[in-house]
Amino acid sequence: MSEMSFEQMLENSLKTIRNGEVVEGTVISVKPEEIVLNIGYKADGILTRNEYSNEPVDLTTVVKVGDKMDVKVVKVNDGEGQVLLSYKRLQAEKGNKRLEEAFNSQEVLKATVNEVLSGGLSVIVDEAKVFIPASLVSDTFERDLTKYKNQEIEFVITEFNPRRRRVIGDRRQLIAAKKAEMQKELFAKIKVGDVVEGTVKNVTDFGAFIDLGGADGLLHISEMSWGRVESPKKAFKVGDVVKVFIKDIKDTKIALSMKFEDQNPWLNASTRYAIGNVVKGKVARMTDFGAFVELAEGVDALLHVSQISKEHIEKPSDVLAVGQEIEAKIVDFVESEKKISLSMKALLEPESDSETEDEQ
Repeated sequence: MSEMSFEQMLENSLKTIRNGEVVEGTVISVKPEEIVLNIGYKADGILTRNEYSNEPVDLTTVVKVGDKMDVKVVKVNDGEGQVLLSYKRLQAEKGNKRLEEAFNSQEVLKATVNEVLSGGLSVIVDEAKVFIPASLVSDTFERDLTKYKNQEIEFVITEFNPRRRRVIGDRRQLIAAKKAEMQKELFAKIKVGDVVEGTVKNVTDFGAFIDLGGADGLLHISEMSWGRVESPKKAFKVGDVVKVFIKDIKDTKIALSMKFEDQNPWLNASTRYAIGNVVKGKVARMTDFGAFVELAEGVDALLHVSQISKEHIEKPSDVLAVGQEIEAKIVDFVESEKKISLSMKALLEPESDSETEDEQ
């Protein structure tokens, strides 16, 4: 039997490898973009940055010479006698197993959004990609998803088909479930008359929706103040924290109010606006027959055109302007109907007898 050469003995001592095989290697060289590993084969293995991770990374910060790591053989011979290796593909396989387990158990996963796509979000779990469609990102429509970039989110796997590269995540159902639980807790502790704090969530022409922490309540424009509110959008903005009281609860609908009874301007009206009292007010609006004067927030009085002056006036706007402050005497007060009548003419000095005779 002929003796084998040293090269033949060395080659026989080395293992054989195949594409797709998982091998253990020892780092013998590392650069920012490439790792060289001794994998016990006649050629060294090359692990590029692209095959290490889906994220850009300086490889010198993650491994050092002498480290051991499991890798997957991508190509035994790359044409230059080197073995191409992949770390991320091996991790992705492990990640897919992790995702499959999570899919079967409906485990809640947590991962960072690595990419915002036109149709949704992409997250990576152990190098395995999960796609969360835009419709499953939130329980409300969100036009701009860029705010989720690099944000850690929770989700469950609702579809798992790695062969078709289709692994779907759902965040919406978690949000809906959490809100349902919060709503249940909220309705268990609130009742009509309770004073609560909430955050303005949305403002419309007819009112504002207030987030009470589990459910939204409607603060109608008519319940925003004892006074007149021209536009809710001028009075509130999204994010404002407000104190309100619960006026009514019907099923899951909550009606709110800011018209607290201790602030009711009509509480002492019979004394403050007794007939004969002289009051000051601001012209709020005008009609052809008179001007409405705001005496206090929520208290308007009518100044009839005939009570503005002793002289004949065609219409109030001829002598008055909205926002103008005036002084007048209360000539009528009907508390049950919340009606107050004013007269500026009653404050004018009566004409003397001599002046009357001269005019005659």
